[in-house]
Amino acid sequence: MAEPAYVRIAGEYARRIRRGELAPRTQLPSYAEIAQEHGVSDIVVRKALELLQSQGLVRSVRRRGNFVADRPNLVRVSPERQMETAERSFENESEQQVQVERETQQIPASTELAEALGVPAGQEINHVITRATENGRPISISDTYQPRDVAGISEAAYLEETISDQLPAESHAEWLRTTPGDLVKTVHQQFLSADDRIIMLSDISYPRDRYDAFVFRMTLK
Repeated sequence: MAEPAYVRIAGEYARRIRRGELAPRTQLPSYAEIAQEHGVSDIVVRKALELLQSQGLVRSVRRRGNFVADRPNLVRVSPERQMETAERSFENESEQQVQVERETQQIPASTELAEALGVPAGQEINHVITRATENGRPISISDTYQPRDVAGISEAAYLEETISDQLPAESHAEWLRTTPGDLVKTVHQQFLSADDRIIMLSDISYPRDRYDAFVFRMTLK
């Protein structure tokens, strides 16, 4: 699937800001200038700038324009980015070399997982371990579980996330190279069907200093 134009434009500006090419308080070109440069409409530019604002990289000043934030933060946006691959998410955050590897296996469901996923204890479920590094530094690890007859998040109607600072699982601590006793930033995700059935669980760990903030976006109908 082709990347939407507004995401591409926002990504270009995000990388320039994080590289320091656009310093804090720098005024961005006008809507018309950005639209002309990229051959898109003002609506596309507006969506790109709104995305940059939601990421804490740009602030809008009434009657003056858009400016690079005083302190551009590395911000994780959710749940919007859940539709992106891990590769795309991390590439949009950084110009550094990002490598993502996955390990897929079938495991018997523990009592806890079986109860959550609504399957018999011991029944085989899919387990995907996703590990990410940035310039060789571990930046993320996740364990995802789902019944074998579920296609994935395409079947999900809702996403619930719980964020906390806590001691990581042993495998996560080993991958992130944390000092024993140190906390990490954890995200527990539940993907639910329209009838509130959990169809996928994911537990993600990041170094505590990876993100300055977590931003959530949702559509109100």
